[in-house]
This record gives sequence, structure tokens and C-alpha cells, in this order.
Amino acid sequence: MIAPAHWTLFEARHLRATAVALAAAGALQFTDSGCSIRKFAVGRLGDALAESGPTYASDDDPALVRDALPFALKLIESLLDQTPEHRGLLLAAAGGFTQYTYAFVQEEADETEDRDLQTAAALRERARKLYLRARDYGLRGLETGHAGLAAALRSSRAVALGQATKDDVPFLYWTAASWGAAIAMKKNDPDLLADLPAVESLIRRGFELEPDFDHGSIHEFLISFDGGRSDSMGGSIERARRHFEEAVRLSGGLRAAPLVDLAESVSVRLQDRAEFESLLRRALRIDVDARPEWRLSNLIMQRRARWLLGRADQLFVE
Repeated sequence: MIAPAHWTLFEARHLRATAVALAAAGALQFTDSGCSIRKFAVGRLGDALAESGPTYASDDDPALVRDALPFALKLIESLLDQTPEHRGLLLAAAGGFTQYTYAFVQEEADETEDRDLQTAAALRERARKLYLRARDYGLRGLETGHAGLAAALRSSRAVALGQATKDDVPFLYWTAASWGAAIAMKKNDPDLLADLPAVESLIRRGFELEPDFDHGSIHEFLISFDGGRSDSMGGSIERARRHFEEAVRLSGGLRAAPLVDLAESVSVRLQDRAEFESLLRRALRIDVDARPEWRLSNLIMQRRARWLLGRADQLFVE
């Protein structure tokens, strides 16, 4: 399970001034000069939306964020219709759709499955489509600096990704995270499964360029990616544990995601219930107020930890 590492879409307080500018520009949309002003205003609003900020990440009410995010994401998409190569908006769309889907669509599917298979299946299909939408925004972001990269991922990945620089790491991360999650939603889809090497190439290239990205986010991804696959499929429990140690170190032990990821991938795979329960209880002991910028992410992962503990009898064969 690939968990979102952070919640930094944008800061709502930036919207007021730019929204006024956008409204004023809209009144001039039928003149040449008005069109230019409108494009400028749209660009400024896009910059504000794309900026990282604490408004969502530090919220202590996941349900409130769940209800607010769809409007924010559709606003980003509407601006992208007018500024299709706005790199900040493309990154906000890739990361925002991935995080929203993991926390509020996929999680609901997982929690629903034991009591309503049909509803869970419908939610997983919705999650798959949203993850692919996020992936497409990520690929578009990579294309803004490297034309033809997306197409080359299926033919000459090494050459294509060799063009990527450290500035591309956020796009490499979110594209891999969303694409990998889409594959996980429909593991029997041969077309999606065929894309797994592209996912691995994206995340490995990101790791080469900036292994410590975002306090260990790539390490968190690789805990699940390496730990959840058999050795014959390219996985490695040893590598997963190394990534776990690095993710904990880089986050100061204050993010729940590495603990939940290791428990859900490696501990279940090894049928080590004692380790599984120990890791999840450690995740639940994390003080969500210790790092306010990780509060929402930790609350979401602690919810998953409680759900997993409640399913231990189903996950482990005594």
C-alpha cells in the first residue's frame, strides 16, 4: 500500500486577492487587452493554488478536508484548461488527486469490502480512474520540460528518464505513486500490469536524484513497493527494511506511514503478527500535534492502523 507522504496542495488564504483579480479580468474577456489581463490573472491564481501551505496538511478534521478537496481539485482542473502547461498546477493536480483518492476513496473501499463487496468493487473502480487521472497530470508535468518523455517510458525508459533533473523529482514521485496505486486497484488488468516497469523506473530515477525527498517519501513508497512483491517479481524484504529505517530516520520517527507500510507489506507477507501489532501500536502512539504539517497524514494513517489491527485475525493464519 503506497501512502501519501504529505498534504500540501495550496493555502486558501491566497485566494481572496487573486480571485478578485480573476473576476475583474473576466469582465474584459471580449477585448484583446482584456484577454491578456485575464490570462495574467488566471496565471496568478494558478500560482497561488499551486503553492504549498499548511491549511490542509495541518487540519485535524479529515472529514472536513474530504468534503473540501473535490471543489479545490476541480478548480485546479478548470485553470489547467486555460493554462495547460502550468507546472505548479499540474503538480498540485497529480499530488492532490492521488492523496484524495488514497485517503477517502480507496480507504472507504477497503473498509467496506468485508460487508459489501459490490460497493467496494465500485469504489475501487472509481479509485483506479482517479489514480490514472493523477498519473496523467504527472506525465504532463514531466512533458513540460522533456517533450516525448511519456511516450518513451514504454520503449526507451533509461534514455527518457536520463533527461530528468532534481527539479522533476516531485513529478517522478507522484506519477509513480498514482500509477502504482492504479495497478494495485486492478491487479488482473494485463495492460496495467505491463506498466509496472515504468512505475519502477520513475521511482528509482527519483531516488537517484534525491533519495531524501520530502523527509523520506520515496523511502516510504519503496517500503511497500519492495516489501510487497516476491523476490521473483523483483521485491526484497531486506531492501524494504532498509527503506523503513531511512524513512523513520528522515522523519524523526514522527510519521505513521512507514510503520503502517512495513506492517501491511512485510509483516503480513512473513506472517509475523507480533511485529505487525507492534508497528501499528507505535504508529498509534505518534503525537499528531508534534509536527502540525503532518497532522492530517498521521490521522489518516492512524485510522488505517486501527482498521488493520481490527482485521488481524483475517490477515494471519494461526
